[in-house]
Amino acid sequence: MQGANLSAVTEFILIGFSTFPHLQLTFFLLFLLMYLFTLLGNLLIMATIWRERSLHTPMYLFLCALSISEILYTFAIIPRMLADLLSTHHSIAFSACASQMFFSFTFGFTHSFLLTVMGYDRYVAICHPLRYNVLMSPGGCACLVVWSWAGGLVMGLVVTSAIFHLTFCGPNEIHHFACHVPPLLKLACGTDVHVVAKGVGLVCLSALLGCCLLILLSYAFIVAAILRIPSAEGRHKAFSTCVSHLTVVVVHYGFASVIYLKPKGPPSLEGDTLMGITYTVLTPFLSPIIFSLRNKELKNTMNKTFSKLYPETM
Repeated sequence: MQGANLSAVTEFILIGFSTFPHLQLTFFLLFLLMYLFTLLGNLLIMATIWRERSLHTPMYLFLCALSISEILYTFAIIPRMLADLLSTHHSIAFSACASQMFFSFTFGFTHSFLLTVMGYDRYVAICHPLRYNVLMSPGGCACLVVWSWAGGLVMGLVVTSAIFHLTFCGPNEIHHFACHVPPLLKLACGTDVHVVAKGVGLVCLSALLGCCLLILLSYAFIVAAILRIPSAEGRHKAFSTCVSHLTVVVVHYGFASVIYLKPKGPPSLEGDTLMGITYTVLTPFLSPIIFSLRNKELKNTMNKTFSKLYPETM
């Protein structure tokens, strides 16, 4: 960083969509519809589980917590993004940028931890069915949910405090539509930027890979247990309880790996923006669809609810 420009940055400029000037209205309408669908889908899942007593089980408790984390995660990023698409003023205050990063990382990692807990729930249900009520007691489930949220909170605090402990001397243009770590690190100055970048990357990748490995380990035991079931019908019934969770895991970690494990190359604002959209907008949009369509019990309960509300259309 040149010594000629050492004035502290008080605000940032988000220029993620500046390369798509003629598509901003189209993006706004598309992302608004996807965001509203995400909110309504997750609220519908939560309302269905709350209303139907037969769904008051650990698996659906975790699904409710997952829906809450997804709503809060999208709320931390998408409304601001939608406002920027309609505005010519794309500045964000230093404190607002820090807050956005904190909440997005908190709820994003809470989502990952809850997916891991749901994998453990499926492991216990299939591999240790006789001990399920003991291992997944109401108190135990509540503790798992609380620890997931606490873990997300810790990750949000660690990452945000590490990044915003750095000095930002200018320029102040963030090459993204949100306060994302890599573009912010490019704006930081000082001798400790490289150390902080490696440390934050190591912490985030360790958490994500740790969750991913635990889920893979759970499903390794699940597959082994399912293969020991003698009847094809029994194997299908056991695996069907895992399909929705497994699909969401593949989508979640698939898009995350594209963003965080992409090979280094020449910077591309267009590419980074579009890849960020997949994880910020598309993944939360797909999640309630997958759980609603691939979870047979939840799908049947929703159909019953709609048939009672609108009997003439069913």
